[in-house]
Amino acid sequence: MTAPTIDLATFEVLQQTTGEEFVAELVATFLTEAPIMLADLRTALAAGDTAAFRRAAHSLKSNANTFGALTLGAMARDLELSAQAPLPETSLERVNALDQEYARAASSLAELTGA
Repeated sequence: MTAPTIDLATFEVLQQTTGEEFVAELVATFLTEAPIMLADLRTALAAGDTAAFRRAAHSLKSNANTFGALTLGAMARDLELSAQAPLPETSLERVNALDQEYARAASSLAELTGA
């Protein structure tokens, strides 16, 4: 069984504490910035830049967890923790999988916020 894309309890707590309108703005910003973070992961991977790879994965993890995209956050955390020189050969496959999970999360977040 596949885990839900967005943990609704986490998302609802965020909405209750910050307001639905503000969460919609945060989600819109995330949907704009996350593809840049994913591109940064790919650029860092190609350059073998472990520090940049770790930073991009960390940022994506933190943002994903804020919205309840826990699977996306866990995948980004795993990439962050694996960022050692040299980057593991499986990193590209894992970034591709992260990209797919981001697409699922982005779709769910857009639906939840009416974007």
